Amino acid sequence: MPPMSDDQTHGLTTPLEGVAAEPFQPGELIPAPLRLIRPTVPREWVDYNGHMSESCYLLVFGDQSDAFFRKIGIDETYRAAGHSLFTVQTMIFNLAEAHLGDPLDLALQLIDADDKRLHIFHTMHHGETGELLATGEQMLVHVDMTAGRSAPMPPELHARVHAVLAAHAGLERPAQVGRSIGIRRDKT
Repeated sequence: MPPMSDDQTHGLTTPLEGVAAEPFQPGELIPAPLRLIRPTVPREWVDYNGHMSESCYLLVFGDQSDAFFRKIGIDETYRAAGHSLFTVQTMIFNLAEAHLGDPLDLALQLIDADDKRLHIFHTMHHGETGELLATGEQMLVHVDMTAGRSAPMPPELHARVHAVLAAHAGLERPAQVGRSIGIRRDKT
């Protein structure tokens, strides 16, 4: 792997990297669910089976998370000040195949939040047929990067998160939320 240049601190970037946050303002109507990005499957996401590779589902959900972060006020400036959100758990259900050139329609639902954590849920539908392709569930924790541990969100971030949570309170809880992995066996 080639070394990074002095002005490059990391290799993987998100589509919105470098775009300033445009957080929800008090009293602003917050969509339920949020529809923040709408990518199309490029060639580099297609694997040897001829469909979108499993790692790219997480990549797309991560890009949507980054778009969400910018709507609640987290961007490069926020992170440079020493705080961020880290993913601590992810569960992805791959339900159907996405192929080269397919438009993807993504939605994000905030399931729950407290002073330090966010529980979010992503859906990915085919942008033309509406078929549900995948879901992703994530638990994120607010982190003080200087201290190297979780930390409560500052009041303005906490208020924006809870405004989204209130806007999403009436949404149906997705069937995949909270499931675990395992081989199901008959008890006979």
